[in-house]
Amino acid sequence: MGSSVRELAGATPATRDRYVDLLRVASLGAVVLGHWLMAAVTPDGVGNLLAVVPALQPLTWLLQVMPVFFFVGGFSHALSYRSLLRKRPEGSEDSVYSAFLRARLQRLLRPTMVFVLVWGAAALLVQLLGGGGGLTGVTLRMVTQPLWFIGIYLAMVAFTPPLLRLHERYGWGAFAGLAGAAVAVDVLRFAAGVPYVEFLNFAFVWLAVHQLGFLRADGRIRLRRAALLAGGGLVTAAALVALGPYPLSMVGMPGEKVSNMAPPTLALLAHGLWLVGAVELLRAPAARLLEHPRVWRTVVAANGVAMTAFLWHLTAMFGVYGALLALDVDLPEPASAAWWAQVPLRLALAAALTAALVAAFRTFERPAASAPVQGHGPLAALGATLCLLGVLGLSMVGFGGLLDGRTALLIAIPVSAPAAVAMTLGGWLLVERAGRRTP
Repeated sequence: MGSSVRELAGATPATRDRYVDLLRVASLGAVVLGHWLMAAVTPDGVGNLLAVVPALQPLTWLLQVMPVFFFVGGFSHALSYRSLLRKRPEGSEDSVYSAFLRARLQRLLRPTMVFVLVWGAAALLVQLLGGGGGLTGVTLRMVTQPLWFIGIYLAMVAFTPPLLRLHERYGWGAFAGLAGAAVAVDVLRFAAGVPYVEFLNFAFVWLAVHQLGFLRADGRIRLRRAALLAGGGLVTAAALVALGPYPLSMVGMPGEKVSNMAPPTLALLAHGLWLVGAVELLRAPAARLLEHPRVWRTVVAANGVAMTAFLWHLTAMFGVYGALLALDVDLPEPASAAWWAQVPLRLALAAALTAALVAAFRTFERPAASAPVQGHGPLAALGATLCLLGVLGLSMVGFGGLLDGRTALLIAIPVSAPAAVAMTLGGWLLVERAGRRTP
């Protein structure tokens, strides 16, 4: 692998925006580290460190960096779709759309499907043998939770062509329209008490951040605007939390009546704006750092396995805690001095086990060879929709209670883990078929 990374790094064209690659890796790495740090596991169950020590909740304003990942996604999707349009000027937009979906989803869904199928088989075996209680049961329920991010990302990919057209026509106005819709949703939710309207912000908030990536792709977020985004976003987020109904934490907290994450709120959108502005202000010094061959090789290597590491990092974390409990290692009270002293060991073990899982599954993240094929846009859109619903459903229901028919509500419809897996797999097969189908 070392030689291929060296070759890839050496073949990087001068026009490539290396900073975007760094942001992609750094944002996923921050999420992984945040999950490892927030887990407060004891022999009695699993809690959240931020609930144990509320004074640590301001750290989420630094560690909740999913907006950066979605911002980078918008940048990459704009470049990818425009590249396909240039390469296939004779093809219909329908076929370009299916080729775009297949190309963007392939590297995302292949490792995801492997994760889902491996965990599904393991969960079924455990429960057939009578297991599934204690930490094992918690693991089966929680290990799929990060899949929500993949579901949202699938929606961003699917909506890229129409939203890119809106961007090309209205520029900052398209972003303002989505942000304004997010404001309207929160007004209806908190001021008028309209039920269920808050779920619309899963689209409006995240797609507004995604739209900023389009603006970045066109060079329309320069230093002055980046400073305005950072300052304005930070001040707005602080004011909303201080004066409005929004909690301090930018991640979900157990027992909260309102979460900034699920569904997203206007406070989370403001948080995303300040993060986007902040990372853009750091672009120039980071670009100079990335000119060093060793640094760039590290980023290239990390990008090649980032999704696999993200998928399996909770598996590694629960594996470490399970091993400690099996070996009768004392798990101190969360946030105690002994607990903090044990943090470096737990992090090192989780990182080592994640590296082992990456070594086992990284081959599925490598993009398959592409071929010039015709496509079928409606079939690809249907496949992407099924994948989106399946992945979101699985993130909510988990693999616990497979034999008991456990379900979770997805847009008011009960979804079981087998149904979610079937939707995800069926959608992926439709996307693959659409990319190869001749009209």
